[in-house]
Amino acid sequence: MQSDLEAFLGHLQRERQLSPRTLQAYRHDLEGLRDFLDTQQCRRWPDMDAARLRLFVAQRHQAGLSGRSLQRMLSAVRSFYQFLIRERLCKHNPALDLRAPRSPRKLPRALDADLASQLLDDNSDDDWLAVRDHAMLELFYSSGLRLSELAGLDIHELDLPQGEVRVLGKGSKTRLVPVGRMAREALQRWLKVRMLSGTAEQAMFIGKQGRRLTPRAIQLRVRRWGVTHIGQNLHPHMLRHSFASHVLESSGDLRAVQELLGHADISTTQIYTHLDFQHLAQVYDKAHPRAKRKTSDS
Repeated sequence: MQSDLEAFLGHLQRERQLSPRTLQAYRHDLEGLRDFLDTQQCRRWPDMDAARLRLFVAQRHQAGLSGRSLQRMLSAVRSFYQFLIRERLCKHNPALDLRAPRSPRKLPRALDADLASQLLDDNSDDDWLAVRDHAMLELFYSSGLRLSELAGLDIHELDLPQGEVRVLGKGSKTRLVPVGRMAREALQRWLKVRMLSGTAEQAMFIGKQGRRLTPRAIQLRVRRWGVTHIGQNLHPHMLRHSFASHVLESSGDLRAVQELLGHADISTTQIYTHLDFQHLAQVYDKAHPRAKRKTSDS
């Protein structure tokens, strides 16, 4: 069995040119499978069937392996058995129709409103970078943009007099999003400073060389601002999540938040904003004319 495994790993290294780290992950997963087969009194790879593999996955899941790790492991098993079939060492692939259990979705933390104010209210620094970074953070929090949306934003897509921005979201879908008063003021300050660069670049946010900021550069600037102003690491996604949570807390309008975030499915918004079904049911009972309960006097 070990010789078959070594042959597969050699194939991955030579033909697919996988990194040493990836090869080590394959080895770890498949050696775990080999050890499991040994406990099942199986001495050959073809002895593995779907039922045994399902038991193996269940045991690993109970041991604390995440859904993502199990998916990776099953992918390794699936590829290994494809190799064995190709080499005529096996006639079936037990992992072909097996799927790993899903892990609970981890949500980013949201800033509370006071901490968000602390983060954004200190805009006294007139330094070029500080003016730009403050405008970026205000826009993230004001309009709930994704990192890719802010990085791809061009000047002509921002309408400050109307207080709105047109963004290109997932699936190449565009949407109009309001821009709040504080964000408009920060963006006006930035545009005045930006004009001095003399660049022909159409990107809203540029570096000192006059080129569009990359998503990675924006992440690093946001993180630095968070450490400097509130003493913690900060990510653009946390600002988007804070925007959604605070708008929802104030309005209770899940559909409006869905539109603002650009979610195709409202179930995504429900997860994103920490809503559970009980809360949705209460909103429905209060709002829907055919759902309102009769009073005791009627």
